[in-house]
Amino acid sequence: MRKLSFIMLALLICAVAHAEIRLGGLFSVTGPTSFLGMPEKQTLEMLVDEVNKQGGIKGEKIKLFIYDTQGDENVTINAFKRLATIDKVVAVIGPSRTGEALAIKNLAVKFKVPMISCAASLDIVTPVNKYLYKTPQSDTQVAEKLLEYLAAKKKKNIALITEQSGYGSTGRDAVLDIAKKYRMNIVADEKFRDKDKDMTSQLSNIKGKKYDAVICWAAGAAPAIIARNAQQLGMGDLYMTQGVASMKFIELAGDAANGIKLTAGRIVVADQLPDTDKFKKTLMKYKNDFESNFKSPVSAFGGHAYDAFMLFKAAYSKAGSGGDKLANELEKVKKMIGIAGEFNMSPADHTGLTKDSFVIVEIKNKDFVLAN
Repeated sequence: MRKLSFIMLALLICAVAHAEIRLGGLFSVTGPTSFLGMPEKQTLEMLVDEVNKQGGIKGEKIKLFIYDTQGDENVTINAFKRLATIDKVVAVIGPSRTGEALAIKNLAVKFKVPMISCAASLDIVTPVNKYLYKTPQSDTQVAEKLLEYLAAKKKKNIALITEQSGYGSTGRDAVLDIAKKYRMNIVADEKFRDKDKDMTSQLSNIKGKKYDAVICWAAGAAPAIIARNAQQLGMGDLYMTQGVASMKFIELAGDAANGIKLTAGRIVVADQLPDTDKFKKTLMKYKNDFESNFKSPVSAFGGHAYDAFMLFKAAYSKAGSGGDKLANELEKVKKMIGIAGEFNMSPADHTGLTKDSFVIVEIKNKDFVLAN
């Protein structure tokens, strides 16, 4: 009997020693929004490798289950179901796009698997549910920061051109709503599909209006087409969002990117920040680690995955498991310095950021600089 007890104890110790944390990831690694998903996937893998080399979280190593969504909502739905029912993950980081996140938010609730999205729309976490979180600043915060800047520059007549997608739709709604606060006039309201190859018609309609600024709310390859079309039409005063805050956009837009201003996280201008900036140390470490590992420029999009993993790590360290315990700890995370800003979650706020987590940057000489 005593020998049997020793064997059982040994087996228990062995099981504990080999305990693993099963973590899911959903990213658009291929397809038109691969510039979002690839750095997110790379970032998550880099961070997990780092944590595992340090012994894991409370002695438990992390095992990753990552699927490429291709930016497709149906693929995302099937992949999430696999993560929840077959891979038995305790949480999912991602997906990359708003439309994908909206397509699976109800599944996260149904299967009680916390989702920490890398997409921006406030609709992802509205209404608030303890299984739904996101790390990018909300579209309402983007609109507030951008329109606040335009108001300070005495720009009152705003032309709007938005992508017909989850990201573009909620962004458009935010601009239309917040413009009222600043008593701005929306003089044009054009739309386009994310796979359109030319937006000259919509921009020509805008050019015929008396505008002070043109806001393009979109992600992917389309904003680069808009930048080139606008240059061809001799249009200036073009503003965009963090949906283009990567060197890939500058590469696609070429010289037409110069002069464009946009809301962005501090990561794209990390080395320009003063040493007194409380975010600089974290930003520079991530930037240096990412660029040395992958030999490509860091972007805000990879930063969304960084923040999602760090939120997961902080919560799991206290919860010790998934489901309700993990969800309850996620909404308690406070004063976490991340790539997007300082995260302060609460039962009423599952993003935990403010508009001050943004800066306004300008593209000059194929690079991002802090705007005046």
